[in-house]
Formats: sequence, structure tokens, C-alpha cells
Amino acid sequence: MLKNKLLLLPLALLLAVPAQAHQIWIEQDAAGARLYLGEFGENLRETSPGMLDKFTQPAATLITAKGDLPAPLAKRANAFGIDARAISGESIVAQESGFPGWERKQGDKVERHVWIPAARWISDFAARGPKLALDLVPTGKPGQFQVFYKQQPLPEAKVQVVSASGWGREVQADKSGLLSVSLPWKSAYALEVKHTDKNGGDRNGQAWDVGQFVTTLSFNVAQGMESPPLPAPAKPTQ
Repeated sequence: MLKNKLLLLPLALLLAVPAQAHQIWIEQDAAGARLYLGEFGENLRETSPGMLDKFTQPAATLITAKGDLPAPLAKRANAFGIDARAISGESIVAQESGFPGWERKQGDKVERHVWIPAARWISDFAARGPKLALDLVPTGKPGQFQVFYKQQPLPEAKVQVVSASGWGREVQADKSGLLSVSLPWKSAYALEVKHTDKNGGDRNGQAWDVGQFVTTLSFNVAQGMESPPLPAPAKPTQ
């Protein structure tokens, strides 16, 4: 049995590594809201059949002033359609909780790893509170956001700011998890934050030793300089 587990370990790592390099994000327009897996700034959207099929437990929620509402998902060729629409002051959040975990040997110990990607869409920059395990929300002040982990500010977190054209920069939060971001383009944006938790936890009743969290906050900016053309669509991974 141990031999079989060791043989399966390289395969688990191969399955996990491509996805870890990715993010998930939400887009909303006149056609509705959609959850994507891929690379926002590279115009890469994974497809089904393909990497998108490795998402087995995606869930979305519409956050409103009156409460949280489940937002059903439906898999499409290159996204999950979301049966919800966020208006002013609302958010759509989503998380994948079923991506296969993997094991990594550290000396005499075997560590159990999980990758937990999440996303939030906002239609404006009104202040919002954290909801996701790792969350990035606007504070209500122009260009200001705050990073939270488990409902507490996450100090000195690094945030990748990317426009739909691929323009981007890295911004580091202060000791209160606050950061100010310049958004010069009339464009869609995605702000990505990552956090590795080595304190252990639980996902779907199964314990993990190392949790790799990544959350993307996405939105549109209606005013600014005209954004450069989008990069050519990248080829989805298999």
C-alpha cells in the first residue's frame, strides 16, 4: 500500500502544479456573471474538456445588504456561468473547495497540501467586510483596499494588480493590511493576493498541514486612459 502511495505522489504533484500557477476570477457584464480559471492578464481561460473539469466543488454566493444568497453555477465551455448579478454595494464571491490535495515529504514528515482559490466581484468601491478565508475588499476610500485572512487584517501582504491588457504591478500592504492602488486605465482589473498557512486546518472534513490560498478581486473601471489591446488568447493547458 505504501509503495502505491509513493508511486501516486509524483502524479498528484503534476496535477497540482499547473493549477497553482493559476487564479480564478469573476467577470460580470450585460450577458451575466461568469467564473473563470486561468490567467487574467494573459487572456487565458481554461476549458472543458480540460483543466476546468478539475473543479468539482465550486460554489458562489451573492452578498447583499439583506443577506447572502446562493448563486448556482453551470459549467460551460470555458467558464462557470453564475446565476446572480451584483448591483451597487453588492458582491459575488466564489471558491473551489474540492481541488485534489497532494502530499510532500519534508524530512521524516509527510505534509498534506491543499490549494484553495477564491474570487470576489464588485460593481463599485463601497466599503465591504471580509467574507472569504483570504479576502481583499475596498475600504470606501478612492484606490484603497484591505487584505484579510480569517477575518483579521493580513499585514504586509503582496498584491498583484493587473489590467485586462496585461499591464500590472505589485503593491505591498502595510501592517494593517491596507494598500493604495493606482488604476490608470479604462479597463477591467484583477487584484490577486496569495497566502500560505502552515498552521494546519480542515477542508471538507479532511485535515491539511499547508494551505495555499489565492484570492482575486475583480472589477471594471469606467474612466481613465484607453487601455492597450488585449493580448492574444493563450492556449489552455490540458
